[in-house]
Amino acid sequence: MTLRFMDLDAFKATPLTRAPFEFLTVPGFLSAEACAEINRDYPKISESGSYPAAQLSFGPAFQTFLDELASDDFRAAFAEKFGVDLAGRPHTITVRGRCSPRDGRIHTDTKSKILTILIYMNPEWEHAGGRLRLLKSNAGLDDPIMEVPPAAGTLLAFKRSDNSWHGHEPYSGERRVIQFNWVTSEGDRRIAMLRHHLSAAVKRLFGKTPEQPYA
Repeated sequence: MTLRFMDLDAFKATPLTRAPFEFLTVPGFLSAEACAEINRDYPKISESGSYPAAQLSFGPAFQTFLDELASDDFRAAFAEKFGVDLAGRPHTITVRGRCSPRDGRIHTDTKSKILTILIYMNPEWEHAGGRLRLLKSNAGLDDPIMEVPPAAGTLLAFKRSDNSWHGHEPYSGERRVIQFNWVTSEGDRRIAMLRHHLSAAVKRLFGKTPEQPYA
């Protein structure tokens, strides 16, 4: 598959940080031109929460980018970088458009997730809140390993572990994030998608999204 949007060469050239858990960030993983095109076709999301991509409506450029995320080239690059066997592993793709003050609490991700990839899509980010912090522990947000502003085109990826702590200061407003995960089994994929579908249904019925740790 020809990759139209993502810069896998930049990803491959970025060193992997291995302690206290494995992660890397790639600013410019998507060029400004790619971000503009994808953002024009980004799904319109008026509420906070993570939504399965299959549940949303969006334009052709956004669909092309989702196809690239699901490609063999993308899978092979991450399998090699993180030294994990992703053959046959199912994946999930969820999308956020907005953040609420309830989001961002410290967590490590569920054990069913193998790798977490976050791709940020806000054209710029000048707010103090909403900047993801990779953390040395779950003691608080004040001693981060690093902080990642959710600016357009930035990729953050990490291998889920029992100490892959992360979270962010509260923020309310537009915060565009595409989250991609490889998970351990098809059953885990179905459970994750069901959870997101139920969360969206609760939001539609009661106008309130159940507290979510992050995206």
